[in-house]
Amino acid sequence: MTREELNKDIRAKVSHESNKENTKKIVKIIIKLLLFFGIIGTLFFLYTTYVSTAKVMVREYRIINQKIPTSFNGLKIVQLSDLHYGSTMLDEELKKVINLVNERKPDLVVFTGDLIDKNYKLTPKEQEKIISNFKNIKATTGKYAILGDEDTEKIATIFNQSNFVILRDEYDLIYNSKDNPILLIGVNSTSKNPDIDKAFNYYKEPTHLSNIYTISLIHEPDLAEDINYQSDLILAGHSHNGNIRIPFAKKALFKVAGAKKYDQDYYHINNSELYVSSGLGTKSGIRLFCRPSINFFRLSNK
Repeated sequence: MTREELNKDIRAKVSHESNKENTKKIVKIIIKLLLFFGIIGTLFFLYTTYVSTAKVMVREYRIINQKIPTSFNGLKIVQLSDLHYGSTMLDEELKKVINLVNERKPDLVVFTGDLIDKNYKLTPKEQEKIISNFKNIKATTGKYAILGDEDTEKIATIFNQSNFVILRDEYDLIYNSKDNPILLIGVNSTSKNPDIDKAFNYYKEPTHLSNIYTISLIHEPDLAEDINYQSDLILAGHSHNGNIRIPFAKKALFKVAGAKKYDQDYYHINNSELYVSSGLGTKSGIRLFCRPSINFFRLSNK
C-alpha cells in the first residue's frame, strides 16, 4: 500500500469515527429534547386537568343603578353556571361549591344552564345527591334556573325537585316589600330559536312598569344582541370564558358557537351590563388561566 493510499485510509477512519461521535451527540440532544418536552407536556396536562380546574374562585361585583328600588339595596345574588357534572365536577366538588354559595348568604340564586355534561351517564343515586345538594342552597328571596343547550327534561326534574323555579321564556316579579318589584326574565336555550318575545311578555301587558329594574338570564351570551327590550343586567354562561385564555390579552384561545363575540367576563352593551360566567365544570376537560368560578353580585341604587 502506498503512502497516499495509507493516508487516505487513515482519513477515512478518522472521518468515520468523527461521524459516529456527531451522530451520538445528535441522538443525545434529541433524547434530551424529547424528555424535556415530555416532562413539560406531562406537567401541562396535570396542571390544566387537575389543578386549574379544581380551585373555584368567587368573582364579586357591585351593581349600581338608580332604577333599583331602595328596598333592594344590598340584595345579594349568586350566579352558578355550566356545572357540567361528570366532567371535573362530582359530588365532593359540588358540596364545596354549595358551601361557597351559602357562606355568601345570598338573597337570590340563579343558575344559567348546562347542569350535566352531555357525555356523562348520570346514575339515579348521583341524581339524588345533586338534588340533595341543590336543596341545601339557602336563598331568602328565591332560586331560579334556565335550561342550557345541553339540558334535557331530566335536568328540569332535578331543578324542580331542588326547589328551583325554572323560567322557560318566562318572567317573574320579585318583591322585597309590597311595592316596587324587580323583574327577572329567563330565556330558554334548549331550542335553536329561543322565544325572546314570549320571555319579555311583561312589557306587552298594559299594567307593566316602564321603569322597572330588569335582570335577564340567558345561557348563550351572544343572544344578548337579540334582546330588543329593556334589560339592565344580563347574566350568561356557556362560554366558560374560553377555558384556555391568553394571559393579559383577555382573549380566549377557543370560542364556541353562541359565545363567538361575547366570551369574556364583562361587556357593556347599549344600556345593559352583561356578565358572563366562567362556569364550574369544563367541556374540554382542561382549563388554563381561566379558573372555575361563581359570580356574586351586590345591588344598590347609589
